[in-house]
Amino acid sequence: MLQRRNSANDAIVVNIDGRLVPRAEAGVSPFDSSVQNGDAVWEGLRLYDGRIFRLERHLSRLRRSAEMLRYEGYPDDALLVRELGRTLIANDMHDGVHVRLTVSRGLKYTSGLDPRVNLGRCSFFILAEHKPPVFDNVGGIRLIVSRQRRPAADVLDQHIHSCNQLTSILAKLEANAAGADDAILLDAAGMLAETSSTHVFLVRGGGIATSTTRACPEGITRAVVLEICAALGIEASVRDVPAAEFAAADEMFVTGTMGEITPVAAVDAHRFAAVPGPVTARIMARFRQVSRDPAEGTVPESERA
Repeated sequence: MLQRRNSANDAIVVNIDGRLVPRAEAGVSPFDSSVQNGDAVWEGLRLYDGRIFRLERHLSRLRRSAEMLRYEGYPDDALLVRELGRTLIANDMHDGVHVRLTVSRGLKYTSGLDPRVNLGRCSFFILAEHKPPVFDNVGGIRLIVSRQRRPAADVLDQHIHSCNQLTSILAKLEANAAGADDAILLDAAGMLAETSSTHVFLVRGGGIATSTTRACPEGITRAVVLEICAALGIEASVRDVPAAEFAAADEMFVTGTMGEITPVAAVDAHRFAAVPGPVTARIMARFRQVSRDPAEGTVPESERA
């Protein structure tokens, strides 16, 4: 699904390494690792009623990704939380906001791939936009199964939440050419991994199943859905899911911070009878409650001041 331009974002202020600058004046050095090699990690955050949903878990995943890439000079969480607050205040943002938080290996003293030419201090970028869920959470979305495959950890560990997203981009191009909203990627063994940007859940016989994280990241929203299922008494399994099960499912939905929980209307030629189906609708309703629960969100320090 194509995201439409929102004029409310035309004059936003972005945070470049602690500097608040208008969008039109924002710039990143061509010597930064994010530009040179796509050597950066990121998190998508969502703001509900002035609180960032499960911020601590996002920051923890971001830090783990940076550790797996052996970043030096990584900013501490307190600094990132403070800068998130400054960015939201500068934009007068309170709700219906998506934030992209990126940390790169930082500046290099010369162009090159070798991390030893880096200066030993990470860069960070905060982009906050007025952005409600980007998918159709009422009528659902159409997916195709991509020819692209998600690699295993011995090729490229997908637990590194990296800005290098070429596999996803190739899958998205394939979906665009087919007139679909997104594409499902399988792993090297032909089992479900995820879509180009979301995790996938199948519903059958009142229970749900989702993929392992062997070839995809451990999603924050994915974890919330599994918690919701436990609370509602919905049987949930995390296992290998062959592509043949897609058409046998009663319902399907995808999860992610940018789109929240989105029902799937069709996969390739197969169309689901109810969109959203009854199980998906229950989970969506509970997610709306959980995401706006004050106990589940963090008010950045600068917001409290």
